[in-house]
Amino acid sequence: MFKTRKIRIDSGLAGRQFTSSDISEVTGVSLRQLQWWDEQKVVSPRHEGHKRLYLPEEAIEIAVIAELRRKGFSLQKIRRVLRFLQKEMGKRLSEILSADSDMHLVTDGQSIYLEGDNSSIIDILKNADQPMFLVCVTDQVKRLGATVTAEVPARKPVSRETPRAARRSKAV
Repeated sequence: MFKTRKIRIDSGLAGRQFTSSDISEVTGVSLRQLQWWDEQKVVSPRHEGHKRLYLPEEAIEIAVIAELRRKGFSLQKIRRVLRFLQKEMGKRLSEILSADSDMHLVTDGQSIYLEGDNSSIIDILKNADQPMFLVCVTDQVKRLGATVTAEVPARKPVSRETPRAARRSKAV
């Protein structure tokens, strides 16, 4: 039913750990929500003192969860999706991706598909009895990769006087 492919995690993501702040910034999930998901064992990161450290595959799972939550999925349905991907596929979500094509998660909360072929996705959507939701998992990985490669924020630009401000200073 499913074809699985090994992922080649972007070299910027491999071996990287994300803090709760990093995850919150990228996914838009509040720090309190991440804490609650950890307490409920939805996604359990590694703890270093009071800090939560997430591996890339956990960060991707959180990004997918956040997207499904924005689409109105209950946490119970999301758990089912994650359990299926982790148990039935025998792999973590990030290990299912392929670097050479986009991977999409298509689900209604009951039926779950992970497809890389656009025509298969269209067939699934056409033949669905109820609304199906689509999440591009590859886009979530790219968003995480962008945060890793993002440079340190540039310094605040030097303020320049506008002609009006310059005239005022001369008048004084």
